[in-house]
Amino acid sequence: MKTQNLAKITFGFFLLVLTMGFVAGIIVDSDYETIYPGESKRITLEIENNENFDIEDVSLALNLSCLPFTTIGSSEKDVDDIDEDDNEKVSFNLRASIDITPGDYDIPYILKYVDAEAENNSEALEKTGSFGLRVSAETDLDFVVDVQDNAIVGEEGKISLEIINKGLGEIKSVSVQIFPQGFELLSKDKIFIGTIDADDSDAATFNVIYKTTNPVLSAKVEYKDFDNKDQTETVNLSFKVYTKEEALELGILKRPNYITYLVIGILVVAYIIHRILKKRKRRNRR
Repeated sequence: MKTQNLAKITFGFFLLVLTMGFVAGIIVDSDYETIYPGESKRITLEIENNENFDIEDVSLALNLSCLPFTTIGSSEKDVDDIDEDDNEKVSFNLRASIDITPGDYDIPYILKYVDAEAENNSEALEKTGSFGLRVSAETDLDFVVDVQDNAIVGEEGKISLEIINKGLGEIKSVSVQIFPQGFELLSKDKIFIGTIDADDSDAATFNVIYKTTNPVLSAKVEYKDFDNKDQTETVNLSFKVYTKEEALELGILKRPNYITYLVIGILVVAYIIHRILKKRKRRNRR
């Protein structure tokens, strides 16, 4: 029994030492921040001294040489000293490039410090690491109604709602639901489009019968933005539909050429009469 208890105590002490080993050290921590292209933001990092000694001549530098970020001011900050079990905060003004690709980035840093209690405390120690930063993209959409074929009251046609993504990030799970005003739907009222990349467009097309000359394309556009958040936009776009008389006057429809039809009819009748008379002459000769 004593042997078992001794083993348990030894194992517990081992776990305690192991845990303390993981906790000990110099830790650099930061909240996960979001920044937009071209935006500047103050990023704060916390340096925690979990060692069993004080540190001094502390400096923290960001390594942005291969990243589309710059710092407004210095990319390196100094801290006089950090006592054991204490912490200090340093801040950087970070600016994202205007043409940066939205996404998640790791920002590397180099932490340098000196063990204040070491016999030779002139030797600088170094720790490297990184912290996460998200570059998001603001949604910027434009909408255009497109009328295909001839838009004439009482006739069938097709209308499309074009969605133009002018933002820097893609939008996903795009769907369009239409609410007819001045026309009747011949197809389903909701169409799923999917993903629209940045600087691209896509369209939802509906089959309709026009009822009035001034209909309105009223639609609800639902999508997930770059941060995967659900968004909804309402669209109301008016467009022009013509009566048959207006279409004829404007040349959208061609007027029937009755004279041409009459001439063709006369020629056909004359040809038929000519054939009949010719057959009669043949019979009379016989």
